[in-house]
Amino acid sequence: MRPMDLRNIAIIAHVDHGKTTLVDSLLFQSGTLRVNQRVAERALDSNDLERERGITILSKCTSVAWADLRINIVDTPGHADFGAEVERILSMVDGVLVLVDAAEGPMPQTKFVVSKALGLGLRPIVVVNKADRHDARPFEVHEEVFDLFSALGANEEQLDFPILFASAKEGWADPEPDGPRKDLTPLFELITNHVPMPDAKSHAHFAMLVTTLEADPFLGRILTGRIHSGTIRPNMTVRALSRDGTVIEETRVTKLLAFRGLKRSTIEAASAGDIVALAGFEKASVADTLADTSITEAIAAPPIDPPTLAVSFLPNDSPLSGTEGNRLTSREIRSRLMREAESNIAIRVSEGESKDSFEVAGRGELQLGVLIETMRREGFELCIGRPRVLQLTDPDTGKILEPIEEVQIDVDEEFTGAVVEGLSTRRGELMDICPSGGGRTRLLFHAPSRGLIGYNGELLTATRGSAVMNRLFFDYAPHRGEIAGRRNGVLISNGEGKSVAFALWNLEDRGPMFIGSGEPVYTGMVIGEHTRGNDLIVNPLKTKQLTNIRAAGSDEAVRLTPPIRLSLEQAIAYIENDELVEVTPESIRLRKRLLDEHARKRASRAETTAG
Repeated sequence: MRPMDLRNIAIIAHVDHGKTTLVDSLLFQSGTLRVNQRVAERALDSNDLERERGITILSKCTSVAWADLRINIVDTPGHADFGAEVERILSMVDGVLVLVDAAEGPMPQTKFVVSKALGLGLRPIVVVNKADRHDARPFEVHEEVFDLFSALGANEEQLDFPILFASAKEGWADPEPDGPRKDLTPLFELITNHVPMPDAKSHAHFAMLVTTLEADPFLGRILTGRIHSGTIRPNMTVRALSRDGTVIEETRVTKLLAFRGLKRSTIEAASAGDIVALAGFEKASVADTLADTSITEAIAAPPIDPPTLAVSFLPNDSPLSGTEGNRLTSREIRSRLMREAESNIAIRVSEGESKDSFEVAGRGELQLGVLIETMRREGFELCIGRPRVLQLTDPDTGKILEPIEEVQIDVDEEFTGAVVEGLSTRRGELMDICPSGGGRTRLLFHAPSRGLIGYNGELLTATRGSAVMNRLFFDYAPHRGEIAGRRNGVLISNGEGKSVAFALWNLEDRGPMFIGSGEPVYTGMVIGEHTRGNDLIVNPLKTKQLTNIRAAGSDEAVRLTPPIRLSLEQAIAYIENDELVEVTPESIRLRKRLLDEHARKRASRAETTAG
């Protein structure tokens, strides 16, 4: 295929602004998918977790044919925690479609991805999506996008961006909001005319930067990237170079694959500018260069923002270990984490404090939560420690610096005070406040990352579920002082067995429960929250003493309050430093790090003495 027949674009936007839905419409209207073809809604969200959560987690490639043109499209995640996925794929494309919700306007993640795209010199096409919403404000959003581009330092060429008003769900795009609303032809034409064709170096030696890695049970490691120069064919001998130019391996390309619709098809050759996947490598990874054997210099890989949050991963050593999962050892956990770090460059794995523990650093709670949930479904049993932020030391002053996040909260006006108060106690600083339409207010804070751990649940409670929070890493700043932790203690089981309804009923005055009756418990397991600030050891196994004397009306019916069921992210955010979350394929339990009461007291005394 000639380069002029090819366009490479990425679709970038804030979470839930319609990226994957737009790709669906492009696939159908280009004829890549038949109208009557059975595909799931949001066809590119192939992962189970993506479907359940309704978000894109992994970047994915597809391609559509329109007229005499082949358009390679990369669908990207919209959540800031998966920003590394966006950063690395932007080097594969020549243009970007910036999707903006017609009611919400540019959001924090829009700002993040757009700044990366503008920094690489890409010329954007702006699509104001959901223009058919009753609360759409297309012209105001257009102005807000222009202001955002200007604030991010866009050049004149980038500021002169074309704009379309569209509905990805209905499958139309027009230059004006009140256009004919027929189909996506204006968008296809704009991509053809506005996105430059790849800078082809077809006659040079083959070179390609690896941007994604995945494992296939039949083909082994599959490396995806955009061909920088030259031509590649199956059975060619190719070398893999690390960032510093060291030769990692030389091997033969066993399979050459290209993206055709939702499938990857085998092809006989591919030239500069095309996005392809290669099989046959054993050691090469993301950010490595695949090149002809005559090349000695690696392609420069764009730097990735560092991780800001870390959690400890430990093998499960509770009395219930091995009853629900089949992958229990630290060796299996290590192997799985190293495999993850290889394909996901935003994750960093290191040895923990103890010989069996591992420190996993990432971008945020959601990213680490998705990794834990994935491992759980693969049959792993783990214990997870409390998240901690990764601090830096200022080389000039020697002061401790901590990550600060830009927090944008949309909330009903009546709850504004509660939000400001809640974030102020967590060392957040109010930067801006403005109306966002429909009786709602938009608040902008700069808050430390450690203060936001577990805040989402508190926010939803304080605002009766009406608040929408978006977070984005802002900068490192001097440490803002102590932040008060959890106010309440916990209820700890003093025995092992199955919980009894009668015992839980009697314990209800002590605080809300995390477990129901008939559930397995063990010594040191957290079964509920105490109403006071101290931890309390209780007996959830106590049964009613039966006698042969009965009197009418002396027996009360046991009616239990339904227990609080914490999700994985909620449990990780809830625990303190001396607690762990036990994660198995079937259960999420809270427990003390030291199960024995006397061991906990000794550790507490030792800590007090040391302090």
